[in-house]
Amino acid sequence: MKLPHFNSKLFLAPMEVVNDPAFRFMCHKYGSAMQFTEMIGINAVVRGNKAVINLARTLNEEKPVAVQLFGTKTELIKKSIQILEHDYPEMIKPDMFDFNFGCSSENIVNQGAGAALLKRPSKIGEIISTMRASTDLPISAKIRLGVNSKLPNYVKIAKIIEENGADMITVHGRYQKQGFGGKVDLNAIKEVKQAVNIPVVGNGDVIDEFSAKKMLNETGCDYIMIGRAALGNPFIFERINYYLKKGFLLKQKKKADLLNEYIYLAKKYEIKPQIIKQQERNFNKKK
Repeated sequence: MKLPHFNSKLFLAPMEVVNDPAFRFMCHKYGSAMQFTEMIGINAVVRGNKAVINLARTLNEEKPVAVQLFGTKTELIKKSIQILEHDYPEMIKPDMFDFNFGCSSENIVNQGAGAALLKRPSKIGEIISTMRASTDLPISAKIRLGVNSKLPNYVKIAKIIEENGADMITVHGRYQKQGFGGKVDLNAIKEVKQAVNIPVVGNGDVIDEFSAKKMLNETGCDYIMIGRAALGNPFIFERINYYLKKGFLLKQKKKADLLNEYIYLAKKYEIKPQIIKQQERNFNKKK
């Protein structure tokens, strides 16, 4: 399937209790070419859990936006995609569906989902094939390098994902057991890029203009996914885009101004007060 048009090389990573519609809209405004919802459990969607389904709410102002799913059962993947694509046309208007094979959270892994699926390449193939058969929208997947450095099966899994119909793949250059510790393996992302013919998104440790350029130069990846560096600072996208295009550094916008902008949008889009409070903490953190 044809991917949406991307107006930059930068994507906003899916982040739990961060990627609300107001925050995603700000990231889009400042230069993120694709927004991802936080992970959405297929089991909860099929059960009709309104709070979880609401996590897939999208705005016309933030498009293109991808809905990221996680789980294990293919029959529920099919049902959840049909529900999210067709049952809430006024609230949910996805441009893509993404599947998470990279979450290292103990809670997710203990369910056999997220990065735990990296031990089951054939199951990954089944999931991607099911997604492809369930929607005419583009589909993508996010992976890590494997469960640990003794099982580096990222190239094999990337090829399986491509062969079963995915249109794009994101590679977080760490193993599940690393969590967010240690250094990202840029060469591994490069290996995936050289092994597949679909676009590759590099992910991990892109925290500023220089690390973004290094990711692009050393891996040859098509796009970059930014997560933790965007926490409380959607302006990071404008800074990096400016540097990639012009080679100069752009002055950081004041965090207080960004927070005020977020609060205005959060109220406009009826974001829950507890989410706003968490976002306020993110914006007020010193980096």
